[in-house]
Amino acid sequence: MSITEPLKEKAARTKTKGALSLIRYTPEGVLIPISDFLLRDVNYPEGKDFLQTSLLLARNHLEEMSPSVQESILNFFSNMLVKGERKRGKFKEAIGFAPPVLIVISPTMRCNLSCYGCYAGKYSRKNDLGLGTLERLIAEAEEMGIYFMVISGGEPFILGDEFLDILGRHPSILFQIYTNGTLIDEHTARKLSEIGNAYPCISVEGFEKETDERRGKGTFEKIMKAMDTLRENGDLFGFSATATRQNNELIVSERFIDFYRKKGCVIGWYFHYVPVGKEPGIELMPTPEQRIFRREELIKRRAKHDILLADFWNDGPMVGGCIAGGRSYLHINSNGEVEPCVFAHFAVDNVKDKSLTQILRSPFFTEIRKRQPYSENLLRPCMIIDSPEVLREVVTICGAHPTHPGAEAVIEDLAGELDEYSSEYKVLADELWKRTKDSAS
Repeated sequence: MSITEPLKEKAARTKTKGALSLIRYTPEGVLIPISDFLLRDVNYPEGKDFLQTSLLLARNHLEEMSPSVQESILNFFSNMLVKGERKRGKFKEAIGFAPPVLIVISPTMRCNLSCYGCYAGKYSRKNDLGLGTLERLIAEAEEMGIYFMVISGGEPFILGDEFLDILGRHPSILFQIYTNGTLIDEHTARKLSEIGNAYPCISVEGFEKETDERRGKGTFEKIMKAMDTLRENGDLFGFSATATRQNNELIVSERFIDFYRKKGCVIGWYFHYVPVGKEPGIELMPTPEQRIFRREELIKRRAKHDILLADFWNDGPMVGGCIAGGRSYLHINSNGEVEPCVFAHFAVDNVKDKSLTQILRSPFFTEIRKRQPYSENLLRPCMIIDSPEVLREVVTICGAHPTHPGAEAVIEDLAGELDEYSSEYKVLADELWKRTKDSAS
């Protein structure tokens, strides 16, 4: 590195951050061409549209946020667009492939709730990852050029102030925390407002009836209070909803989205129920028809509602298919085992023994990346429910072990049912993919 390179990078980040600061005063008609320039290297049209929506939402909602949250959002965009690109380029030059865009860490699997169908419900709750290990991993990721990290679990807020202090010591990174919301009180909301670079996404199943049925009586009321407290403190926050056969239509309805936007949610994440974790069963999965319905409804809602909506399964076209195995992300569980995906509970390596770079180069992750995308149809991105033979193959070839008792069910006991599901969905998804391609040409 030349002596002038850090100075040039600092100047570029300052310039980019200054441009982003003008977002709040820039008319939409002017902001779109600016964002076209800033996002010129994004490869997928749907992904570019999503990021442009993020910039527009930042403009619309920055004034609602605390000063620290505003500063963090602007830092995130400037770091991703300048500093992160330089680091990622150097990593690729040295290693041969780009590092992930994000990583997910579950520092604990302890939780104050016990929800049926929980994807993490069978992990051991005896040992946490350790906050020292968590901070080491954050530093490793930042060195690679990763400036967005997701904290999951378990219930992360069970770790208390020391956990949030660690996140606050890394202001360059934006942290998204998946939580049940019941531990967010005035103190926690104020702490989030002060550090600025961590925001919660709170799990809901619908409204009071649906949420309390899965999460326990009184949970919805606690979530509503938590959202009110977060909004009053100027925090950025959103919701997270798992689509099942019972609530699939409700959670993409006008009523649902409008309700949570009015509560203050700026982001909404959707997850398709996958039969892993606690008492896995195909019968909870939305049908192939319901899955198609959810995608089409969310496309309508995005065009209408002032909230960022993303579907972890149906938005494969945004990111070029499956992002697991280190292509764009990976999951580190509370035991330190590195899984290709939050929902693929198999591992070969552990962060207690190897660096993230060594693990990314492992045969297990390499075999997954070699197969991506698993289909030309990016509406079928997943190696668990869309191309289940892929997960079975790589686990067998690489000798990956289940990371908790019963994790093997998804490639053994449920294999036949998942093959049938993927075949039924393929018929509908291929037809939709063809129509989408035809209309674009």
